[in-house]
Amino acid sequence: MKFDMDYIAHHNALTETNPYFKLFLTIVLLIVTLAIDNLYFDVIVFVVMSLVILSIAKIDYKSYLKFLSLPMAFLVITCIFLIFFFGKGDVIYETGIWSIVVTTDSWHYGVYTFMRVLGCLPCLGFLALTTPIAKIINCLRKIKIPKILIEIALLMYNTIFIFLNEIDTMQKAQESRLGYHSYWSSIKSLAALISIIFLRSLDKSETLQYSLDSRGYSGELPVYEPRKRDD
Repeated sequence: MKFDMDYIAHHNALTETNPYFKLFLTIVLLIVTLAIDNLYFDVIVFVVMSLVILSIAKIDYKSYLKFLSLPMAFLVITCIFLIFFFGKGDVIYETGIWSIVVTTDSWHYGVYTFMRVLGCLPCLGFLALTTPIAKIINCLRKIKIPKILIEIALLMYNTIFIFLNEIDTMQKAQESRLGYHSYWSSIKSLAALISIIFLRSLDKSETLQYSLDSRGYSGELPVYEPRKRDD
């Protein structure tokens, strides 16, 4: 199943819920989760917001897991580096490799960083998976967020999904040619995929600039403003 966050944001039980309320709730939960130094609170936030996404918003659990998979991968890698390469204090574990050890401080940094980010992920997921990007951008514009930040966010959002689609297409092409049938062929296919994506990124950025110029881009992107319903 292909992950399409934009489609999910338009087709869930909370799509029509007030976007300002969802944005406010997300910001408050993020601030509180980062401010409170309590692992139990982080777990509670993760569980409660996950239940809201799955039970109230009625988003498929596979889509939710796909949403969590990429940031979780980066989170795990980051926390491993924190645990083994940062912090001081008493040594609680010796790896026996190049004097790499785990100390009390590094363990604390790694665990608390992991739990805090874990608590924040479903908060962001709640906003991203239940609110279309057009409504989020409109809310940011209404609360006077600087235009340059809104434009960067919009361009990044658009570019990310363009490249996700490119990666999906190229992976399928490689799989059809048995590009991942063995370990070494997988390594070569992955290296080729990364190099092609880098070249495509340069090409797409130039194409995007030409597209903006041809449409009279003057330094400001128009933002969609949803119509108010007549009750």
